Amino acid sequence: MFLSIDGGDGTGKSTQLELLAAWLRAQGHEVLTCRDPGSTPLGEAVRHLLLDRHDLSIHRRSEMLLYMAARTQMVEELIRPALQSGKSVISDRYLLANVVYQGHAGGLDPTMLWEVGGIATGGLTPDLTIVLDVPAEVAAARLTRPLDRMEQQGSEFHARVRQGFLTEAARSPDRIVVVDASGPVEEVQGNIRSVVKNWR
Repeated sequence: MFLSIDGGDGTGKSTQLELLAAWLRAQGHEVLTCRDPGSTPLGEAVRHLLLDRHDLSIHRRSEMLLYMAARTQMVEELIRPALQSGKSVISDRYLLANVVYQGHAGGLDPTMLWEVGGIATGGLTPDLTIVLDVPAEVAAARLTRPLDRMEQQGSEFHARVRQGFLTEAARSPDRIVVVDASGPVEEVQGNIRSVVKNWR
């Protein structure tokens, strides 16, 4: 089973991923968690370039290709071997994030991004993607730490991010499910578990 959790910045992805992984492990699943970009030496180096280097000018296509390169490494080094050995995998973001951030919000063609992503991942897609959704202004208010390069893109950009996730979910309801993440952590987690149980 390959799951990804996605959504705009400040929606609670990392917290919900860890709670979901703990729940699956309690049921006897062996679970690998990873974050995109990251989780491999190459991925973490690329993550630093993309998120922490505020001094770099990065074109949207360059940005997209850097994310794709990090994802390729994560798929081949971690995700595919884990799935082949019978483990479940939960990824904090995956290809959908590229389609939304660099496509819907950043101006690149979403169809082209799906195509490049298919090459980058060797066709490996999550069985289910859970998109955590809150209004952009609510998500922004939750970010009390220093913002990374992508988080500093501005309110209009993040409004397009939210709409991009909703658009892609509407196009593929069989594999992308939206969960309202505006409630308490435990309530949101309960809704995520219900989605996973019903899907399985």
